[in-house]
Amino acid sequence: MKKSTDILKQFWGYDSFREKQEDIINSVLEGKDTLALLPTGGGKSICFQVPGLLLEGICIVVSPLIALMHDQVSGLKRKGIKAVAITSGMSKRQIDIALDNAIYGDTKFLYVSPERLKSRLFLARFEKMKVNLIAVDEAHCISQWGYDFRPSYIDIAELKNIKPNVPFMALTATATPKVVKDIQEKLKFKKETVFQKSFERDNVSYITLQTNNKLNRIIEFSKKLKGSGIIYCSTRKSTKILCKYLIESGISANFYHGGLDQEQRKIKQDAWISNETKIMVATNAFGMGIDKPDVRFVLHYDVPETLEAYFQEAGRCGRDLEKARAILFFEPKDLHDLKEKVELKFPAIDTIKSIYNALGSHFQLAIGSGKDESYELNISEFSNKYNFHLITVYNSLKFLELGGFIMLNENSYQPSKLKVIVNNYELYQHQVRSKELNTVIQFLLRSHMGVFEEYVSINETIISTKLKISQQTLIKHLNYLNSNEVIDYSPKYKGSRIIYLTERLADSNFSVDPKFYKERKEDAFIKLDSVLGFLDNGECRNKYILTYFGEQNATNCGQCNVCLDIDDESLSTSNYKAIKLAIDSRLENNDHFLIEDFIINHSNYSRQNIISTLRWMSEHDLVYIDKSGKTVTIGIK
Repeated sequence: MKKSTDILKQFWGYDSFREKQEDIINSVLEGKDTLALLPTGGGKSICFQVPGLLLEGICIVVSPLIALMHDQVSGLKRKGIKAVAITSGMSKRQIDIALDNAIYGDTKFLYVSPERLKSRLFLARFEKMKVNLIAVDEAHCISQWGYDFRPSYIDIAELKNIKPNVPFMALTATATPKVVKDIQEKLKFKKETVFQKSFERDNVSYITLQTNNKLNRIIEFSKKLKGSGIIYCSTRKSTKILCKYLIESGISANFYHGGLDQEQRKIKQDAWISNETKIMVATNAFGMGIDKPDVRFVLHYDVPETLEAYFQEAGRCGRDLEKARAILFFEPKDLHDLKEKVELKFPAIDTIKSIYNALGSHFQLAIGSGKDESYELNISEFSNKYNFHLITVYNSLKFLELGGFIMLNENSYQPSKLKVIVNNYELYQHQVRSKELNTVIQFLLRSHMGVFEEYVSINETIISTKLKISQQTLIKHLNYLNSNEVIDYSPKYKGSRIIYLTERLADSNFSVDPKFYKERKEDAFIKLDSVLGFLDNGECRNKYILTYFGEQNATNCGQCNVCLDIDDESLSTSNYKAIKLAIDSRLENNDHFLIEDFIINHSNYSRQNIISTLRWMSEHDLVYIDKSGKTVTIGIK
């Protein structure tokens, strides 16, 4: 029988596991419900993929992130592992075939959203599946005290009633002690089993910089900092604007956000991963499932709303364990805007109710209908149609999602897909009837392997170009074959989508629990206060983060901006100023000097004070000290 290390070597090429991975895998192999708490980049997916391959049967992976599902499914397929994801953009036939393959085929991993688990179709097929493990990714979503609570996660535990002997694995990168306990209770763990890797990242220095012009400071740092990096912004508009300024300043940069289609995302990701692009300016849509260990810095143009979000984003630098920096820039105005943003996330209950009713009217949905149905929604057009403010609509939809009424898939992208649903003989009958149809069918069979067995993604632009016909003509042929039930064809879709998790409720039956509303709002402001404390409480930044996540014995890191300022107290003010002035004067006459020469020529100051001053100036990018630690050159001023 194969061992977990054999699977690791065969599919990933590694000889040994990272810290905690093997313990987590062994726990699951022993049939135990297991919570894996590993920081971003800690290798969570391997923890369920290895036992999923080792054990007989199929592994169900529950994830709320469609983009991450697609990334992991693609990665497994490249390794020759059969995997499929069921997402909201799929037709009923596509879902049906995927579930059949999970029962009767050789599918090893089935990725589903938590909302999908409640459908009658899924539950009926789930009973027939030989399941070896249920992996719950982003498990903090199950706790109302987690930073991204999703009510649909609570229903995951119901799968235990159907298959009580199948172990659960919960995985998350960010959870406070309160959330860790809540996850295990909500998933009905038979016994508490937690494997937690410290959140300590001793190669990453956390720096928060208040400035009156963060744009200029970011441009300065982007020129100075070596290697590749990410700059996080809170809006799509900001990513484009900041990227434009960087490029105009001679910095290699690109932008990324959730509104891009898959082809654009791939081109931008590949250029950044291969270091053709130095900096990716992005929303938080960037980073999940992207494996680039040598990211030297993560900068924040906007302040995240929670420490969990900040830690996850900052954690994408320095995964190779080499020195890296996480620098958060903020202006005084940002703190006011952040408080206002959190306040706006909670529209009045009556407003939420009005928008819920308008949504039903917009879709012409009868009372008592719509459960599990999916509808396209242009939020801007909807807001104008019913005279609501766009931000109010968006935040009301997010709260309706929080309350378990709907699911909002923002700017979901589904490529065109098709599958041949007749046998070879029936397909041939259509080929001989039309020369044009024959040309299209022949091309699809030659260029898309497996089109009889599963749905394949197609690109109408590429196909029409190669066949030397118009795209309109190609789509006409595909629609003809679809209407005659020769193929099942789903054109590509890009836009927001609403899925009703309950039937549409009458006005008299719809209500938002005031207690739930109050608790969610209070919790949002508690998390905001933690972020504000991180920015200006005068405590070591690293220690503050570790304490927040329950590591009570954390010590000062000695490398964040707070610790460096504490170190400055060991210098007398007059000595520091005099030494800095002497350094600046030396650099005015020459753009570099040797540290030992400077110490010899300034023997009126102690060696320790000179080294401490140089260190402080280096950490604040006033000078640059080369890797040998011998030469000083001009830094950012």
